Amino acid sequence: MADTRPLFISRRTLIATGLTAAALPALPALAAHGPVVTILGDSITAGYGLPQAASLPIQLQAALEKIGVPCLVRGAGVSGDTTANGAGRMDFSIRADTQVVVVELGGNDILQGVDPKMTRANLDHILTRLKERHMNVVLCGMRAPREIGAGYAKDFDAIYPELAKQHGVTLYPDLLTGVGRDPALHQADAIHPNAQGVLIIAAKLAPVVAKELAKRP
Repeated sequence: MADTRPLFISRRTLIATGLTAAALPALPALAAHGPVVTILGDSITAGYGLPQAASLPIQLQAALEKIGVPCLVRGAGVSGDTTANGAGRMDFSIRADTQVVVVELGGNDILQGVDPKMTRANLDHILTRLKERHMNVVLCGMRAPREIGAGYAKDFDAIYPELAKQHGVTLYPDLLTGVGRDPALHQADAIHPNAQGVLIIAAKLAPVVAKELAKRP
């Protein structure tokens, strides 16, 4: 069977760097003149299973505009990405004009059973590199389900507050605040938020991102 990996990587790279027209969200022209926020994430950022207009980057931009903070929110999300994938592509996925980076990674580490020490090391690398690039950060925490093991969940959950404190970045404790495991707010896979769930995430996340933008000169 022919090896299709080069084609897959090519598509992945195009999506991550925003070089394909299909991957670029239709954003209001007004926001192009405001500060830039980039979400480095996975399928939740990429809008898996949702129409483009319902994706988190577009809904976060709308939520920010609603509270009087016009800006451009770019999605740098690739479905299936772990923290290792995000760390590997962050330099070309996050453009130089970005002022605030929302880091939304870790869910796939849980699904793949990645050692929390590795997840921590990857996120530590991401935060270190963002600091070197003089970008403000909102680190979105993830909570591992206790069903996979109380010890694993405890170690995993501790990663985000510890790294936020270590690097002096803003912590948003749980990306799924207000959504949780509510089936009415999730798609049929019970993993990805539906359009209503994304609206809740965006509305709750927007004030945190707005405060981070306000720190910029």
